[in-house]
Amino acid sequence: MAGAMSRRLDVDALRALLAIEKHGGVTRAAEILGLSQSAVSHKMRRLEASLDCEILNRKANAPMFTTAGHDLLGYARRILGIHDEAILSLSKSTLHGKIALGMTEDTTCTDLSRILGRFRRLYPEVSVRTQVRMSLVLQEQLSQGTLDAAIVQVFQHEVRPADIVLYRETLHWVKSPDLVLSKEKPIPFLSFDENCFYRRWGLDLGQDEGTVFETVFECSSAAGIIAGVTSGLGVALLSQRHLQPGMEIVDKDFPKPPDLAYVVRRARNSRNPALETLVREIEAEVKRYGALQIAV
Repeated sequence: MAGAMSRRLDVDALRALLAIEKHGGVTRAAEILGLSQSAVSHKMRRLEASLDCEILNRKANAPMFTTAGHDLLGYARRILGIHDEAILSLSKSTLHGKIALGMTEDTTCTDLSRILGRFRRLYPEVSVRTQVRMSLVLQEQLSQGTLDAAIVQVFQHEVRPADIVLYRETLHWVKSPDLVLSKEKPIPFLSFDENCFYRRWGLDLGQDEGTVFETVFECSSAAGIIAGVTSGLGVALLSQRHLQPGMEIVDKDFPKPPDLAYVVRRARNSRNPALETLVREIEAEVKRYGALQIAV
């Protein structure tokens, strides 16, 4: 067996390891990384041989990673973080400028926050001013030119060719099991504020389908809507990761909502070198790991 000092951790293998965790298996990780399944499996076997331990469980119904594999995931995140930051830092040119960036409440809790933090360390002469608003407000600011770029939620069919897709998610109709709906009465509706684009979709749909919605609760934060649903105040449209164990999904009672996408969208006439550098880093991160994840 090779001595500990002669062993090496291959950066590409660690990247593949994180992709396996993020995407739920070797097959999907290979697709995201643009490799064959056998190539990814070979990287894992070489990693196991180098460390002289098993990383992936190969028994049916067993957890995906062994204890050693879970430990290695933690190291891999730290190693790749500093590895990628070192390359960017040593290869960067002096960059100056300002970026006006918009984000939704949800996207402040994504991998994007880590990328922005790294960007600020690498380019201290670039000023990034961030505003947190609803998606429709941010899209209006983009069209007016008061933002250089925004990270927004849109329906999947509204994604534009120039958008960078960070994450995709499903939308569901939900209520408390204690809430009984009556066909003779309006449906009590819990809504984000008037600038919520899927509130507008839901209300427009209700009119088209003959369903009468009555807005009984309005709140701009997901936490408030979640509390309203679990308290039995009404029906709401919530994305997948906001679902709680005590909620009842009632998709069968209403038409299926379109899927959501979280995207980076630039202003149409933006000519900002600092922004283009940030966008390239986000694109590289998406290409390297697949769609960025949202913290649960």
